[in-house]
Amino acid sequence: MASPTSQLLDTSPTTNYQANPQHLLLWMTFVMSMVFAVWQALLNNFVIERAAFTGAEIGILQSLREVPGFLAFTAVFVLLLIREQAFALLSLALLCIGVAITGFFPQVIGLYLTTILMSVGFHYFETINQSLTLQWVDKAEAPGFMGKALAWRSAAALIGYGSIWVTMTWLKLDYVWMYAIIGLLGLSMVLMMSVYFPRFTIHATQHKHLLLRKRYWLYYLLTFFSGARRQIFMVFAGFMMVEKFGYSVTEITALFLINYVINLLFAPAIGRLIGRIGERNALIFEYLGLIIIFISYAYVENAQVAAGLYVIDHLLFAMAIAMKTYFQKIADKQDIASTMSVSFTINHIAAVVIPVLLGMLWLSSPKYVFFIGTGFAVCSLLLAFNVPRTPKPGQETYWPKAPK
Repeated sequence: MASPTSQLLDTSPTTNYQANPQHLLLWMTFVMSMVFAVWQALLNNFVIERAAFTGAEIGILQSLREVPGFLAFTAVFVLLLIREQAFALLSLALLCIGVAITGFFPQVIGLYLTTILMSVGFHYFETINQSLTLQWVDKAEAPGFMGKALAWRSAAALIGYGSIWVTMTWLKLDYVWMYAIIGLLGLSMVLMMSVYFPRFTIHATQHKHLLLRKRYWLYYLLTFFSGARRQIFMVFAGFMMVEKFGYSVTEITALFLINYVINLLFAPAIGRLIGRIGERNALIFEYLGLIIIFISYAYVENAQVAAGLYVIDHLLFAMAIAMKTYFQKIADKQDIASTMSVSFTINHIAAVVIPVLLGMLWLSSPKYVFFIGTGFAVCSLLLAFNVPRTPKPGQETYWPKAPK
């Protein structure tokens, strides 16, 4: 009997390399994380030093960055023309190109445009990557594999941050070189993957139209509030480090290094833990932690304490694996690609609006930005209590179908 892995391989006579599709998922994740980590680590210092950004401009830039995420539902239409695997690699290449040219446009409009280009590739890739992961990885193995993928993300980010240290601290090269080097390196790795890996097949034919199912409503709401809370961390927590506490490029990079070393060490264990304690308990723990973190952000006055909060906040992202495995357990296999596209759009509804509005609020009262983040975490916690202990089709929520 053929193994599950071999059944995924394309049976074309031109393909004789018996590769594991999970390896492709990990290498694509590696490239995405390495390239995006450099873009993210340099962003706040780059826009402040070269384009004199304030909270208003960074809010606009981050909102523009999230527009392609809001439009991620269009991925399902692209799949009418191109296979998911090829689409993922093409999107990854676009991300690399967008990052590579960022340093050549150190003006407000130029930064807005390169950010949009990079973001189109990033969000399409993340949409398809999540879809392929849920289709190629068995339900029982999914939490552990996703934890392993987070560790690969962390390792890639560490390499990216190490390259920042070598390029900008040791070699004293400019931002433009750092962006160009990492973008072109990522692009070359994408081209190698396109040649090296065969085409893998998918057992369940995916729907090629927009799909909203009533029984997935809890997953949709969890996704919405996850996107809203993520903006507080992605946009304003990092910006606070530079604007309020005066962190330099080297210090921000060191903070990110700490984040990813901790994730590298603990993410696989967190994935296995979720497999043992279940999605409900994992999500409740995550959101209780976030409530404490956001309230603390509002009042922190010490740079070292702020850094500690930032590291803990980042580590809690690993618990979000539970939301994906919850959906995998309740979903029909044919729904995965379409639902991933729709869920990315739902995730970014708030993301398109929040950075601009909270960027304006930031100018007068930064602490209220974090109070709003606390409200998002409270809403997520209430929803997490409705996740069943053993999710499956027909038992998508805890109430009113709580087990006896």
